[in-house]
Amino acid sequence: MRIRIVDAFTDRPFSGNPAGVLLLDSFPDDARLRNVAREVNHPETAFAHPLPGDGEADWALRWFTPATEVAMCGHATLATAHVLATTGAHNGPVRFATLSGVLVATPHQDGTITLDFPTAPLTPADVPDGVADALGAEPLTAFDTGPNVGDLLVELPDERTVLGLAPDFRALGRYSRRGVIATARAQDPGRGHDYVSRCFFPNVGIDEDHVTGSAHTALAPFWSERLGRPALTGLQASPRAGLVRTELRGDRTLLTGRAVTVIEGELLA
Repeated sequence: MRIRIVDAFTDRPFSGNPAGVLLLDSFPDDARLRNVAREVNHPETAFAHPLPGDGEADWALRWFTPATEVAMCGHATLATAHVLATTGAHNGPVRFATLSGVLVATPHQDGTITLDFPTAPLTPADVPDGVADALGAEPLTAFDTGPNVGDLLVELPDERTVLGLAPDFRALGRYSRRGVIATARAQDPGRGHDYVSRCFFPNVGIDEDHVTGSAHTALAPFWSERLGRPALTGLQASPRAGLVRTELRGDRTLLTGRAVTVIEGELLA
């Protein structure tokens, strides 16, 4: 069974968000998928297999963290589309059947890949008691991101505050199903990004995610409304960091980035 490790939302190895990618003939039992994801021990491992050519999707796709299966994952979808394109396993746009419906990934000649994901519905919320202590900073506003994303999105005063966060991860797990997205406007948009974010997901076994495509389906509408533009670039300022180009199209959000394969080998067990 061939396995690849792909860094997503980056054009350089050892940055962005790593994902395991396995292209299969069919899905084995869930216990095996979980064991492989735990062994890979990256934020997500993606498993995909081809579907018959007469349906609404081309490939079935599932995502597992080391702790659980998730309903939506952007970076592992990007990584899977990258493997399909670079190995010739699929040419052109690919339609993935997932727990979040059919998601389309379109490769471009410049090496980028665009994902078409559902836009997260944002609902204003009161800043929960205790979240400021858990984050180490006082949020200006808070929003629920809906069932697909499952996070609490909080706006912080500035980029420096986001970069300086040192959260209590266990405490953050109390405030949403998956975790907390912290964001602020870019201090200097001339540096190539319009907003910054960091993502903390202790409830799915990831204290800090490196670059989170699904979170940008909430960040895109949040910042597009405030900045007055549908197309923006977000910097997820984790230690590995990565850029996500976002374009809001109503109930869909386009996420564009690059990926690079760093390891390829054989799963023997």
